Amino acid sequence: MDLHFGDSKPTDDERAAVDALLGPPESSWEGADRTDADLRWARGGREARDRRDLLLPGLHALNDRVGWISEGALDYLCRRLTVPPAEAYGVATFYAMFSVRPRPATVLHVCTDLACTAAGAPELCAGVEARLGPESGVRVERSPCLGLCERAPAALVIRAGESPARPGFEDEARQGRSGGPGAAAPGVGKGRRGRETLRATAVCAPATIDTTVRTATAPESTPAEPPPATAVPQAGDPTLILLKRIGTVAPASLDDYRAHGGYTALRRAFELGPAAVIREVTDSGLLGRGGAAFPTGRKWQATASQPDHPHYLVCNADESEPGTFKDRVLMEGDPYALVEAMTIAAYATGAHKGYLYLRGEYPRATHRMRHAIEQARARGLLGDDVLGQGYAFDIEIRRGAGAYICGEETALFNSIEGYRGEPRSKPPFPVEKGLFGKPTVENNVETLVNVLPILTMGAPAYAAIGTRRSTGPKLYCVSGSVERPGVYELPFGATLGELLELAGVREGLRAVLLGGAAGGFVRPGELDVPLTFEGTREAGTTLGSGVVMAFDDTVPLPRLLLRIAEFFRDESCGQCVPCRIGTVRQEEALRRIADRTGAAAADDIALLREVGRAMRDASICGLGQTAWNAVESAIDRLGAYE
Repeated sequence: MDLHFGDSKPTDDERAAVDALLGPPESSWEGADRTDADLRWARGGREARDRRDLLLPGLHALNDRVGWISEGALDYLCRRLTVPPAEAYGVATFYAMFSVRPRPATVLHVCTDLACTAAGAPELCAGVEARLGPESGVRVERSPCLGLCERAPAALVIRAGESPARPGFEDEARQGRSGGPGAAAPGVGKGRRGRETLRATAVCAPATIDTTVRTATAPESTPAEPPPATAVPQAGDPTLILLKRIGTVAPASLDDYRAHGGYTALRRAFELGPAAVIREVTDSGLLGRGGAAFPTGRKWQATASQPDHPHYLVCNADESEPGTFKDRVLMEGDPYALVEAMTIAAYATGAHKGYLYLRGEYPRATHRMRHAIEQARARGLLGDDVLGQGYAFDIEIRRGAGAYICGEETALFNSIEGYRGEPRSKPPFPVEKGLFGKPTVENNVETLVNVLPILTMGAPAYAAIGTRRSTGPKLYCVSGSVERPGVYELPFGATLGELLELAGVREGLRAVLLGGAAGGFVRPGELDVPLTFEGTREAGTTLGSGVVMAFDDTVPLPRLLLRIAEFFRDESCGQCVPCRIGTVRQEEALRRIADRTGAAAADDIALLREVGRAMRDASICGLGQTAWNAVESAIDRLGAYE
């Protein structure tokens, strides 16, 4: 291993940020003051290399403290972890939220993705950029989807600093704390690593030019975020299953959660035993809610049966598909449900360690999940002896840093392990060799939360909801040209028209995008499409993760298609040629034909089809395989360039 450290030195702030995470260095090799004893032997290299997975948290620590990652800071972090700086540079430059060049401590991310574009994001960006020049001390960056589509247009302010406050979170810090802030159960968490400090953040949504500029330049004027229930138009409906506690239960209160049925499912899981829990999940017909629709019970059984140990559980909360925000609402409004569901999944599959990989753009969800995990640990619901059953399980949060590709499960594993978030070739599959080369079960937030009603109501009752092939309730993220955007819960089998009627679709509907940027468009005359995995497939589109974006005739369709192409070009990890080159060619062709019609655009449309087929057939993962879907459906179903 050729480490090749440079001569640059970290500043005191940078050194303090790394040491707060890793602890003080133990030798001059790691950056401590040199002593004569250090010259006689080397030590700690093997242990440091085993901490390679702390590279991403270390980069976050530097970025949060200083606002960017200097060469000296990167070298110091690499010394502490025995990681070649060239590799760490490749990781740091992989993520959109990091910078290896100097920038102001305050960064304003303005969403320019689909829902926000339709709501006036281009004009918002232009106005904000005109008022926040270089002298303002604010860096303005145009951002992909921030997961705030129900409040479009949206902006996120991130301020670096030593001890950041968390605007809008003060009330929850006073709710539901038994044993005091940061209390820990005896014997739990021994030898735990240092924890990242969250940077100061502020959300501005719906954003105007004035409110965005004021939020970015005057921290004291930061508006409080609305409660999660405002994103659930059905809040309070007694028929809800997955969303029933949002708006009813205080998100920070473990006692309130338990008073409303919390931890009933985990107690039943312990009564049944791991094999019976997997059988219940299998009999329920639960399919993965992340888009692939793989049977959850089969995945759990395949992981549990692997002789290699340890097993790991990974919850994919990196929902970066434009238009998706259901997992954010669940984590902000019902965080203990996810902690309980992860515990059940780990118990069933023989895992004792779980990782929650959470979007870097979700500050409130991160704060609430951290608080929920701490409280569960303090009350014996996580740790060495969960509920006194002799079962040990704990959860560690890992923040993403702005990479759509990390929603792919093997790219997510690489990210956690401290490598670039690039997908791996399969086989071997994650149930055989996943995180750290060990059997791993990976599910998203919505999939895991569905396990709770399966165990409380029983598999037959759960399977009776929905259709024979798509069972249970489903969450839909509705945004765009509707009166009541938000997360909706309906049983599988409801039609697209019924969902849009609930949301109050506006007149002049031009098209509906199902499944997000990786999905497809349907026409206003196709609203009778049943919202099931099989129904949307038969209709020539996809349900995906549940994105439903309505666009009226005031939204220029070519601009949306170009934004989709820009998104895939930016988010391609570049590992495979079909995707790396194909996404660029797709964007170039769409730019050329943006103002053309008829025969003038025919050659480029033919080129688009050829490039799209190549990406679909030869890309290594779903990003390249689906990058052409929305553009193809707009051309074929909507006549976008006729």
